Amino acid sequence: MMAIAASSILAMSLVTFSTNLHTSASTKAESKNYLIAFNQSLPKNYLSEVKSAGGEVIRAVPEIGALEVRSANPAFLSQFKSSGKISAANVERTYKLENGNPEGADGKPVDITPDKDGTYWSSQWDIRHLTNEGKSFDVESGGVKTGAVVKHNAVVGIIDSGIDAEHPDLKANYMGGVNYVPEGGYGGTVINETKVKDTNGHGTHVAGSIAGNGLVKGVGPNLGIRAYRIFDASGSAPTAPIVAAIVQAADDGVDVINMSLGGFDNLKYTYEGTRYSDIADILLWKRAVQYAVKKNVTIVAAAGNDSVNYADKKSLTDYMNANYGDENLVFKGVTFEVPGGTPGVITVSSSNKWSTDKLAFYSNYGNSFIDVAAPGGDNGPVYDTSRDLGQRDFTYRALSTWPTYLPKYATMVDNKGYAYLHGTSMAAPKVAGIAGVIKAAHPEYKPAQVQALIEKTALDLGKKGHDELYGKGEANAYTALTGK
Repeated sequence: MMAIAASSILAMSLVTFSTNLHTSASTKAESKNYLIAFNQSLPKNYLSEVKSAGGEVIRAVPEIGALEVRSANPAFLSQFKSSGKISAANVERTYKLENGNPEGADGKPVDITPDKDGTYWSSQWDIRHLTNEGKSFDVESGGVKTGAVVKHNAVVGIIDSGIDAEHPDLKANYMGGVNYVPEGGYGGTVINETKVKDTNGHGTHVAGSIAGNGLVKGVGPNLGIRAYRIFDASGSAPTAPIVAAIVQAADDGVDVINMSLGGFDNLKYTYEGTRYSDIADILLWKRAVQYAVKKNVTIVAAAGNDSVNYADKKSLTDYMNANYGDENLVFKGVTFEVPGGTPGVITVSSSNKWSTDKLAFYSNYGNSFIDVAAPGGDNGPVYDTSRDLGQRDFTYRALSTWPTYLPKYATMVDNKGYAYLHGTSMAAPKVAGIAGVIKAAHPEYKPAQVQALIEKTALDLGKKGHDELYGKGEANAYTALTGK
């Protein structure tokens, strides 16, 4: 199994993935999942054509000409004869969280004192900075709250591990969602489409950074949020449900999509002597993003947490071989990060609390890759110098909502419902929240206009002008809304 993962030091707050080449989640031994991208529309008789080659259609996404197929026939792709023209077909990539059952703050409680009003506002260094101490809320909060009812002026779709819809800080802004995870994981086919309950914690943390409105605040406390659950309990998700979620979110009319996820696809690699390619995956990522952008959806994604320069393609392929390859697995082609490297996506690196010229130690970077940065947090300046795990200060991470029903070790102090995490996963939703409040203030704006405003009003950190670490700068909600 090829593992694309970062250091376990970063715990769950780094969204990293693994990919199965010779196995895939299935109820049948030796079966694999395949991804097929047709030139245009799906052929009318695709079900019978797949069956004739010994396969079973697991998912069809006709809007982007995609099929996800499971087959135990090792010659399935060579035997699949279709009346439709095929652009690409390959074994489907499966992304996997490093830790499917993460512990907030590495399992160590964080001792902070609530403010006099009972909130944790003083501990939210990141949101306070982004909103100019909450002043941006008075300009645009994403909606209007009257009593317990909120009229949402913009909606953010969160493609992730689900949401704790009953969390007191999120409940008023939750607008429903769709589940793509079969009961028992991706080996099954029966799906409860309304079961978006977050069994991981990651999606709920992301949601709080976007639209928390309680003891913690998000960038847009009155933004609507919708959940698209694509990670199962183990933290796994194939390409097909993710791109299907992008299409569905666009059809649902969301204004912004946040994807605090990512992984690497490679155009040419060999496993046990067999050649593989991820062309179909890359193509369908591109089509799904284009589909959403054409429906006026702004898409934001995390840059990833491998500390690599994405712009250096040779170095990136060398990194893949050094960290994940062996005598059986050799990468030879160009490596792509998805969805961050997909055209039409705002890609976000992770800044920190204590420096204006250094990214968080884990963040990916690279010219023509990073659009903007946002606070994702880290372990503080002492750790950054020493890399001594005993000198980590978890309060330099990002504080946000956490499922109230998950074990106490995943929360801070003795309270249930809040946790410190760090990663580009925590940076991306800040930009998604900024995009959301921009859309609430300017519903006529197209995705390109939203991105242009975010970049134009970003704080110019690092080298003057555009640079490989911060892109156009560190995104800021207050400057975006006021121009100041």
